[in-house]
Amino acid sequence: MTDQPNSSAPRSHGRKTLRPTAQPQELMTDRPVLARAWTAQVITLLPDAFPGLLGTSLTGKALKDGVWQLETTDLRRFGVGKHRNVDDTPAGGGAGMVLRADVLGNAIEATRRGARGRMPLIHLSPRGVPFDQAMAQDLARQDGVTLLCGRFEGVDERVLEHFDILEVSMGDYVLTGGELPAMTLIDACVRLLPGVLGNAESAVEESHSAGLLEHPQYTRPAEWQGRTIPEVLTSGDHAKVAAWRRDQSERLTRARRPDLWARHGDKSSEQG
Repeated sequence: MTDQPNSSAPRSHGRKTLRPTAQPQELMTDRPVLARAWTAQVITLLPDAFPGLLGTSLTGKALKDGVWQLETTDLRRFGVGKHRNVDDTPAGGGAGMVLRADVLGNAIEATRRGARGRMPLIHLSPRGVPFDQAMAQDLARQDGVTLLCGRFEGVDERVLEHFDILEVSMGDYVLTGGELPAMTLIDACVRLLPGVLGNAESAVEESHSAGLLEHPQYTRPAEWQGRTIPEVLTSGDHAKVAAWRRDQSERLTRARRPDLWARHGDKSSEQG
Protein backbone atom coordinates (compact mmCIF):
# COMPACT_ATOMS: atom_id res chain seq x y z
CA MET A 1 0.00 0.00 0.00
CA THR A 2 1.50 3.33 -1.04
CA ASP A 3 1.03 6.41 1.09
CA GLN A 4 -0.28 8.64 -1.72
CA PRO A 5 -3.10 11.21 -1.55
CA ASN A 6 -6.30 10.52 -3.44
CA SER A 7 -6.83 13.68 -5.47
CA SER A 8 -10.13 14.89 -6.85
CA ALA A 9 -11.37 17.97 -8.61
CA PRO A 10 -13.54 20.35 -6.58
CA ARG A 11 -17.25 19.69 -6.48
CA SER A 12 -19.58 22.48 -7.49
CA HIS A 13 -23.05 23.63 -6.47
CA GLY A 14 -25.69 25.71 -8.16
CA ARG A 15 -25.86 26.84 -11.77
CA LYS A 16 -22.30 25.94 -12.82
CA THR A 17 -19.65 23.49 -13.39
CA LEU A 18 -18.26 20.94 -15.75
CA ARG A 19 -14.52 20.49 -15.38
CA PRO A 20 -12.35 17.69 -16.87
CA THR A 21 -11.42 15.02 -14.31
CA ALA A 22 -10.51 11.36 -14.23
CA GLN A 23 -13.03 10.79 -11.45
CA PRO A 24 -16.79 11.30 -11.57
CA GLN A 25 -18.08 14.47 -9.95
CA GLU A 26 -21.31 14.87 -8.03
CA LEU A 27 -23.05 17.76 -9.76
CA MET A 28 -26.38 19.42 -9.15
CA THR A 29 -26.61 20.60 -12.77
CA ASP A 30 -24.82 20.13 -16.07
CA ARG A 31 -24.21 23.82 -16.79
CA PRO A 32 -20.66 25.05 -17.41
CA VAL A 33 -18.59 27.21 -15.08
CA LEU A 34 -19.78 30.82 -15.18
CA ALA A 35 -16.80 32.89 -16.22
CA ARG A 36 -17.90 36.16 -14.62
CA ALA A 37 -19.64 34.91 -11.49
CA TRP A 38 -18.13 35.65 -8.08
CA THR A 39 -16.70 32.30 -6.98
CA ALA A 40 -16.44 30.82 -3.51
CA GLN A 41 -14.11 27.83 -3.28
CA VAL A 42 -14.35 25.95 0.02
CA ILE A 43 -11.86 23.29 1.17
CA THR A 44 -13.57 21.27 3.89
CA LEU A 45 -13.99 17.88 5.52
CA LEU A 46 -17.74 18.49 5.40
CA PRO A 47 -18.62 19.29 1.76
CA ASP A 48 -22.21 18.15 2.27
CA ALA A 49 -22.70 21.05 4.70
CA PHE A 50 -22.72 23.37 1.68
CA PRO A 51 -24.52 25.34 0.42
CA GLY A 52 -26.67 25.00 3.57
CA LEU A 53 -28.33 28.30 4.40
CA LEU A 54 -26.46 29.87 1.51
CA GLY A 55 -28.83 27.99 -0.76
CA THR A 56 -31.86 29.80 0.63
CA SER A 57 -33.31 33.31 0.50
CA LEU A 58 -31.41 36.01 -1.41
CA THR A 59 -28.08 34.18 -1.49
CA GLY A 60 -29.84 31.04 -2.75
CA LYS A 61 -31.61 32.94 -5.50
CA ALA A 62 -28.34 34.60 -6.51
CA LEU A 63 -26.66 31.17 -6.58
CA LYS A 64 -29.41 29.79 -8.80
CA ASP A 65 -29.27 32.85 -11.06
CA GLY A 66 -25.51 32.53 -11.48
CA VAL A 67 -24.57 35.79 -9.75
CA TRP A 68 -22.12 33.69 -7.73
CA GLN A 69 -21.01 30.07 -7.75
CA LEU A 70 -19.85 27.62 -5.09
CA GLU A 71 -17.17 24.96 -5.42
CA THR A 72 -16.38 22.54 -2.60
CA THR A 73 -13.24 20.44 -2.26
CA ASP A 74 -13.58 17.35 -0.07
CA LEU A 75 -10.38 17.29 1.99
CA ARG A 76 -10.88 13.61 2.80
CA ARG A 77 -10.24 12.66 -0.84
CA PHE A 78 -6.68 13.86 -0.44
CA GLY A 79 -6.11 11.76 2.68
CA VAL A 80 -3.21 9.31 2.83
CA GLY A 81 -3.20 5.56 3.26
CA LYS A 82 -6.02 3.05 3.24
CA HIS A 83 -8.11 5.13 5.63
CA ARG A 84 -7.39 8.44 3.90
CA ASN A 85 -6.02 10.01 7.04
CA VAL A 86 -5.98 13.80 7.02
CA ASP A 87 -4.52 14.51 10.46
CA ASP A 88 -1.86 13.40 12.93
CA THR A 89 -0.70 14.11 16.47
CA PRO A 90 0.89 17.51 17.22
CA ALA A 91 4.67 17.71 17.01
CA GLY A 92 6.01 18.21 20.53
CA GLY A 93 2.98 16.52 22.09
CA GLY A 94 -0.31 17.84 23.32
CA ALA A 95 -4.01 17.16 22.98
CA GLY A 96 -5.97 16.84 19.76
CA MET A 97 -4.94 16.35 16.16
CA VAL A 98 -3.51 18.64 13.46
CA LEU A 99 -4.36 18.62 9.76
CA ARG A 100 -1.39 17.29 7.78
CA ALA A 101 0.69 19.59 5.58
CA ASP A 102 0.87 17.15 2.64
CA VAL A 103 -2.89 16.59 2.61
CA LEU A 104 -3.67 20.29 2.81
CA GLY A 105 -1.05 21.19 0.25
CA ASN A 106 -2.43 18.81 -2.36
CA ALA A 107 -6.00 19.93 -1.71
CA ILE A 108 -5.10 23.61 -1.99
CA GLU A 109 -3.12 23.12 -5.20
CA ALA A 110 -5.96 21.15 -6.82
CA THR A 111 -8.51 23.76 -5.79
CA ARG A 112 -6.45 26.77 -6.81
CA ARG A 113 -6.01 25.37 -10.31
CA GLY A 114 -9.62 26.41 -10.82
CA ALA A 115 -9.10 29.91 -9.40
CA ARG A 116 -9.16 32.88 -11.74
CA GLY A 117 -8.38 36.55 -11.42
CA ARG A 118 -8.10 37.90 -7.90
CA MET A 119 -9.17 35.24 -5.41
CA PRO A 120 -7.54 35.59 -1.96
CA LEU A 121 -6.69 32.38 -0.08
CA ILE A 122 -8.09 32.55 3.46
CA HIS A 123 -7.96 30.25 6.48
CA LEU A 124 -10.82 30.75 8.97
CA SER A 125 -9.07 30.89 12.34
CA PRO A 126 -9.73 32.49 15.77
CA ARG A 127 -6.19 33.88 15.72
CA GLY A 128 -6.72 35.70 12.42
CA VAL A 129 -7.37 39.35 11.69
CA PRO A 130 -10.96 40.35 12.57
CA PHE A 131 -13.48 40.12 9.76
CA ASP A 132 -15.51 43.29 9.30
CA GLN A 133 -17.73 45.05 6.78
CA ALA A 134 -14.79 46.74 5.11
CA MET A 135 -13.19 43.36 4.43
CA ALA A 136 -16.50 42.02 3.09
CA GLN A 137 -16.72 44.98 0.72
CA ASP A 138 -13.16 44.43 -0.46
CA LEU A 139 -13.65 40.68 -1.04
CA ALA A 140 -16.92 41.32 -2.90
CA ARG A 141 -14.94 43.45 -5.35
CA GLN A 142 -12.58 40.54 -6.05
CA ASP A 143 -13.32 37.66 -8.43
CA GLY A 144 -14.00 35.37 -5.51
CA VAL A 145 -12.26 33.71 -2.58
CA THR A 146 -10.75 30.35 -1.60
CA LEU A 147 -11.57 29.36 1.98
CA LEU A 148 -9.77 26.72 4.02
CA CYS A 149 -11.93 25.31 6.81
CA GLY A 150 -9.82 23.96 9.66
CA ARG A 151 -10.78 21.20 12.06
CA PHE A 152 -9.42 19.67 15.25
CA GLU A 153 -6.48 21.64 16.73
CA GLY A 154 -5.78 23.49 13.50
CA VAL A 155 -3.57 23.18 10.44
CA ASP A 156 0.15 22.65 9.99
CA GLU A 157 1.82 26.07 10.17
CA ARG A 158 4.04 25.29 7.19
CA VAL A 159 0.99 25.29 4.91
CA LEU A 160 0.03 28.80 6.01
CA GLU A 161 3.58 30.00 5.40
CA HIS A 162 4.09 28.22 2.06
CA PHE A 163 0.88 29.51 0.47
CA ASP A 164 1.00 32.88 2.27
CA ILE A 165 -2.53 32.29 3.54
CA LEU A 166 -4.43 35.12 5.21
CA GLU A 167 -5.95 34.05 8.53
CA VAL A 168 -9.33 35.64 9.26
CA SER A 169 -11.31 35.49 12.50
CA MET A 170 -15.06 35.84 12.94
CA GLY A 171 -14.75 36.68 16.62
CA ASP A 172 -12.97 36.01 19.87
CA TYR A 173 -14.32 32.51 20.38
CA VAL A 174 -13.56 28.98 19.19
CA LEU A 175 -15.80 26.76 17.06
CA THR A 176 -15.42 23.09 16.12
CA GLY A 177 -14.51 23.95 12.55
CA GLY A 178 -14.31 26.65 9.92
CA GLU A 179 -17.48 25.77 8.02
CA LEU A 180 -19.84 28.14 9.83
CA PRO A 181 -17.37 31.05 9.62
CA ALA A 182 -16.92 30.28 5.91
CA MET A 183 -20.67 30.49 5.36
CA THR A 184 -20.79 33.75 7.29
CA LEU A 185 -18.01 35.26 5.20
CA ILE A 186 -19.61 34.14 1.95
CA ASP A 187 -23.02 35.49 2.97
CA ALA A 188 -21.54 38.86 3.93
CA CYS A 189 -19.82 39.13 0.53
CA VAL A 190 -22.57 37.76 -1.72
CA ARG A 191 -25.21 40.15 -0.43
CA LEU A 192 -22.98 43.02 -1.57
CA LEU A 193 -22.77 41.77 -5.17
CA PRO A 194 -24.69 43.86 -7.72
CA GLY A 195 -28.30 42.79 -8.04
CA VAL A 196 -28.47 40.55 -4.95
CA LEU A 197 -30.23 43.01 -2.64
CA GLY A 198 -33.54 44.35 -3.88
CA ASN A 199 -32.57 47.88 -2.81
CA ALA A 200 -28.92 48.78 -3.28
CA GLU A 201 -29.23 51.48 -0.60
CA SER A 202 -29.81 48.76 2.01
CA ALA A 203 -26.12 47.87 1.95
CA VAL A 204 -25.16 51.53 2.33
CA GLU A 205 -27.32 52.37 5.33
CA GLU A 206 -26.92 49.21 7.42
CA SER A 207 -24.70 48.70 10.46
CA HIS A 208 -20.93 49.07 10.01
CA SER A 209 -21.10 50.36 6.43
CA ALA A 210 -20.35 53.90 7.62
CA GLY A 211 -18.47 52.82 10.74
CA LEU A 212 -21.58 53.19 12.93
CA LEU A 213 -24.33 50.88 14.12
CA GLU A 214 -27.59 51.12 12.23
CA HIS A 215 -30.41 53.32 13.49
CA PRO A 216 -33.67 51.74 14.79
CA GLN A 217 -36.21 50.58 12.20
CA TYR A 218 -40.03 50.74 12.37
CA THR A 219 -42.99 49.69 10.23
CA ARG A 220 -46.76 49.06 10.49
CA PRO A 221 -48.81 49.06 12.64
CA ALA A 222 -48.41 52.68 13.71
CA GLU A 223 -49.11 51.68 17.34
CA TRP A 224 -48.29 48.35 18.98
CA GLN A 225 -48.60 47.45 22.68
CA GLY A 226 -48.94 51.15 23.46
CA ARG A 227 -45.74 52.01 21.62
CA THR A 228 -45.84 54.36 18.62
CA ILE A 229 -43.47 55.06 15.75
CA PRO A 230 -41.34 58.18 16.42
CA GLU A 231 -43.22 61.16 14.99
CA VAL A 232 -40.28 62.38 12.92
CA LEU A 233 -40.40 59.21 10.79
CA THR A 234 -43.97 59.95 9.71
CA SER A 235 -43.41 63.69 9.18
CA GLY A 236 -42.48 63.41 5.52
CA ASP A 237 -39.50 65.71 6.14
CA HIS A 238 -36.59 63.76 4.63
CA ALA A 239 -33.94 66.07 6.04
CA LYS A 240 -35.27 65.64 9.58
CA VAL A 241 -35.54 61.87 9.11
CA ALA A 242 -31.92 61.68 7.94
CA ALA A 243 -30.76 63.81 10.89
CA TRP A 244 -32.73 61.66 13.36
CA ARG A 245 -31.31 58.45 11.96
CA ARG A 246 -27.78 59.80 12.10
CA ASP A 247 -28.25 60.90 15.71
CA GLN A 248 -29.66 57.50 16.67
CA SER A 249 -26.76 55.69 14.99
CA GLU A 250 -24.28 57.78 16.91
CA ARG A 251 -26.10 57.28 20.22
CA LEU A 252 -26.25 53.50 19.77
CA THR A 253 -22.62 53.26 18.71
CA ARG A 254 -21.42 55.32 21.68
CA ALA A 255 -23.43 53.19 24.11
CA ARG A 256 -22.90 49.70 22.67
CA ARG A 257 -19.62 49.82 20.76
CA PRO A 258 -17.23 52.38 22.25
CA ASP A 259 -14.45 50.80 20.17
CA LEU A 260 -16.29 51.65 16.94
CA TRP A 261 -17.12 55.11 18.23
CA ALA A 262 -13.48 55.78 19.02
CA ARG A 263 -12.42 54.73 15.52
CA HIS A 264 -15.21 56.84 14.02
CA GLY A 265 -13.97 59.84 15.99
CA ASP A 266 -10.42 59.27 14.77
CA LYS A 267 -11.56 59.16 11.14
CA SER A 268 -13.60 62.34 11.59
CA SER A 269 -10.56 64.12 13.00
CA GLU A 270 -8.42 63.00 10.05
CA GLN A 271 -11.01 64.22 7.55
CA GLY A 272 -11.34 67.50 9.37
